[in-house]
Amino acid sequence: MRTLIAAGLAVVLLVGCSGPGQEDAPSAPPLVSVSQTPSETPSETPSATPSSPSKVADTLCVRMDASLVQSTLGVKVANIQPETPPVDFGIPTYDVCQLTLSTAANGPVLNVETSVLLATKATLAAAQKAYAATKKEPAKPAALGEGGYGTSTFVVFLLKGRLYKITGPKATLAKYLVIGQDVIQQVPGLPDPELLITRPDCERGSSAAEKVMGSPAMARRDGETLLGDPVCGWVTTTSVLYTSVRRTTQAAALMAPIRKAATSQPIPLGDEGYVDTATGRTTIRVGDDKLVDLVPLPARPINPDLMTQFALAMSSLYTR
Repeated sequence: MRTLIAAGLAVVLLVGCSGPGQEDAPSAPPLVSVSQTPSETPSETPSATPSSPSKVADTLCVRMDASLVQSTLGVKVANIQPETPPVDFGIPTYDVCQLTLSTAANGPVLNVETSVLLATKATLAAAQKAYAATKKEPAKPAALGEGGYGTSTFVVFLLKGRLYKITGPKATLAKYLVIGQDVIQQVPGLPDPELLITRPDCERGSSAAEKVMGSPAMARRDGETLLGDPVCGWVTTTSVLYTSVRRTTQAAALMAPIRKAATSQPIPLGDEGYVDTATGRTTIRVGDDKLVDLVPLPARPINPDLMTQFALAMSSLYTR
């Protein structure tokens, strides 16, 4: 891990993230940063969940003007979410803090996101190109920081080597620009994101993950879902590989189209499992209410043997 840290820091200082993200990714909150190499030996039981790596007071959301957010978006409240929200896996990958905009459960929220790795104008351009490919609401230029783009539900901009993304309920781009200006005022003095936020029980997959990605991870984002299932993530400037869990009573039904797809190759894990040879995405069903996702980004053809070896390395964390 010492080699990983040194290499990661050296590359991060020279280049930013690049390459378009391919899909919205399930994710999980980060846990703690580590300075020593965790054991490569799988733990017998899942490790205890440590506390968040930074104090709530160190996040952009705590620094922001909540009353400005409230009045700009026309919401009743703008309260800090005390729990660490999920990481936004993608290219680039973002750490997230959150303001809740309603007192109701599952009400609207404002996500304020910071790129884990350093970014450049090329990163910004690639992110905008990837968004345009989704064919969603056309983005317009956003005069924030060193440039950006946005719509009626989000704004993304570059500032001093990081990308910042603000997403929330439907409003107007002008309103998101107002909130973006407040974020810019709060950035000075904010600690840089930790490169390595890991769980020991995710380390079992690191060697196989490196083979899938073609290079060592420059950053790690391990954590757990809101229901307590482990999430493991390996991040570089050009690729991401993560594992997560979906809890659903429709697990068997959701596997049906995967099972029938011409690009699905079966693997002997869980109750049934498949590698999509066109995208690399691997899905394993465990019982009637659990789907395990192992997802490479960008989606692309990957040697199915490499994804199978990665799935084998990670399976005991999810199937026991």
